[in-house]
Order: sequence, then C-alpha cells, then structure tokens
Amino acid sequence: MKIAIIGAGNMGGSIARGLASGKFISTADITVADLSQTVLDKLKNDVPEIATTRSNIEAAGDADIVILAVKPWLVDDVLGEIDLRPKQILLSIAAGITFEQLAKQVIEPGMPMFRVIPNTAISEHQSMNLIAVRNVSREQQDFVLNMFNELGMSMVIPEEKLAAGTALASCGIAYVLKYIQAAMQAGIEMGLRPDDAMRMVAQSVKGAAELILNNETHPSVEIDKVTTPGGITIKGVNELDHAGFTSAVIKAMKVSNK
Repeated sequence: MKIAIIGAGNMGGSIARGLASGKFISTADITVADLSQTVLDKLKNDVPEIATTRSNIEAAGDADIVILAVKPWLVDDVLGEIDLRPKQILLSIAAGITFEQLAKQVIEPGMPMFRVIPNTAISEHQSMNLIAVRNVSREQQDFVLNMFNELGMSMVIPEEKLAAGTALASCGIAYVLKYIQAAMQAGIEMGLRPDDAMRMVAQSVKGAAELILNNETHPSVEIDKVTTPGGITIKGVNELDHAGFTSAVIKAMKVSNK
C-alpha cells in the first residue's frame, strides 16, 4: 500500500516519521511532498529511506492513499492540482474541511474519503486520532485504523461529532499542558527546581491517564482512592472546585467547539 503525504509541516512530518518508524507501513512505500526543500531535507535527514519531492502531482501519482496534510485554505488548490483517481483513497487532516467540501474538489465525489483529526502527541506515537469515514469499505476502514493506531489511539466517530472531539482531544491537549504549566509554577514557588517540578507533574498526568485507559475505570473512582477523610488531597480538590476549575475546563471545551 503506497502512501503519499502532501505537506511535510509539523503534522505531515510527524505522520511521516511515525509511519516510517512503525511496522505497518514500509518506509519505501511512503512519499512526502512539500514546496520547501529545507523541510524535505530535514525529513530526509531523519528518515533517509523515505522518498521526498517538491511535486504534489508526482507524490500522489501512484499512491493508494493520499494524505492531505496542508493548511485548510490550501486544500482546494492542492486537490485541483493532483487530480485524484476514483480508486485512490483521500485522507484529509485539514481541520474544518468537510466531506462535502472535499467532494467538490475531486473528479469522483464518491471516492473513499477519511477525515482524521490527530493531536501534536503524534510525534511521540501518543496521539488521540479521531476518524470519520465516507464511502469506504470495512477493509479500508480497518486498514486506516491500524495505520493510525501505530501513532497513538484511534477512534471512528460520525463527522458531525468531529468538532466536539477536536475540542476534547486536539485543543484539549493544550489545556492539559496548561495544567502541567500551572502545577509546575506552584512547585517552583514551593522550592522545587523547574525541571524536577516538570517531571513530577508530567509523570503524574501520564500515570493518571494510564489508570483510566488500562483499567476502564472512572476519574471519580480514582480520586476517591487518594482523598482520605481530613487529608490534604481532598482539601486541594475542594479548593479547585471552589475556584471554578471544573467549570473553567467545561467552558474551555465548549468554546473550542464553536
């Protein structure tokens, strides 16, 4: 299965590097196109076996799957240039560009299409990948799911739920990082070295996530395990609630869904 990635920026480059370091796709079957030779040279330096080109047409020509990893405002121009064949699969990571918009720019509107919303943790193979499908077979869906599962965790959801999912998983990673930053600042004020505080908080966040994902438990259950009566943890949890922490997170997610 030959893969063409159009766009080697932060997300396209991360996908290319992630696929190349995995076992599901052969590096020899990946071609990456970008207008910037500097960006391509950096990618080639990291992954010498990967094919690169400054021609979108060349990259997409014999590909089975074309991954559109360009900015949303460039989608129309790129699709108008590469003239995809009906049997090819189009996979777009351009946020906010719907299937209907994509269909208007291809020769065969009924061609198989995927919309994928990853997050920046894709560079660490820890992305939450949200996937919507249109006109795809079960075999095609499973293939794309398996491909992106090497880059993190993947979930198929209806297209109309992508905006909400983006708020939680794509924008949401920034809110988690904001918590890490705030907790670090508290640690520094209490006398910890910045790098020590960062590691403590980051590992705590990672550990909390693993508790949920590995045990299919609920945050409330895990919170109860560490909030002993009269203890210091319940005092901190209550202070978060008094300060409107829960409400602030909900409001941030909802405003990102607009």
